[in-house]
Amino acid sequence: MGSGHGSRAGRFSNGLKEFLWQLEDIGHGKLLDLGQVSQATLTFFIERGFKVYTEDVLVSWREFLRSEEERQRQLPAGASSQDNLAGDRAERFLAANLNHPSDSFDAVLLWDVLDYLDRETVTRLMARLSTMVSDAGAVLAIFHTRTPEQFYRFRVLDALNLDPVEAPAIVPPQHIYQNREIQELFRRFRTSKTFVGRDQLRETVFVK
Repeated sequence: MGSGHGSRAGRFSNGLKEFLWQLEDIGHGKLLDLGQVSQATLTFFIERGFKVYTEDVLVSWREFLRSEEERQRQLPAGASSQDNLAGDRAERFLAANLNHPSDSFDAVLLWDVLDYLDRETVTRLMARLSTMVSDAGAVLAIFHTRTPEQFYRFRVLDALNLDPVEAPAIVPPQHIYQNREIQELFRRFRTSKTFVGRDQLRETVFVK
């Protein structure tokens, strides 16, 4: 990524600019941030009248995988788990995460979460997320165009800039999504706008 990452100047974000434009007509909305809790991000949206909810999906995913490994170790010798298929595992994860009613949120900061989950979990997570977003609600998602060499956590600095902060990797990247795959994941959303940066990041805003 570019040398500006992690600096106080941040990274100019067309995706954030578009996301905020989509939210202009929402008065006192609800926003879900699926990344690391950031005081800067919280303050930015609270000052704009949003009630902000946070759920660090990647940390929850890491802890879930650890619990799954422990569960497998505790099986009797020679026994095989009958519920270790990817779909079953995804359902167990979602049984304890992202439990929000339909139409709960006007805005979601998805960041680059999907790049770090297995594809079956991503498919099921998106099916749930699409019900949680209200009509005319918006999602800001980031995708890597090639396998990232460094893990970053994102926070909002101001209306035009994100601050990608270098951090220890929580889980390894799982998949680099092509545009057609992204469109299929967000097929329940009616419009999208994409911006591809020179730092191998694809920012996409989806509107339901």
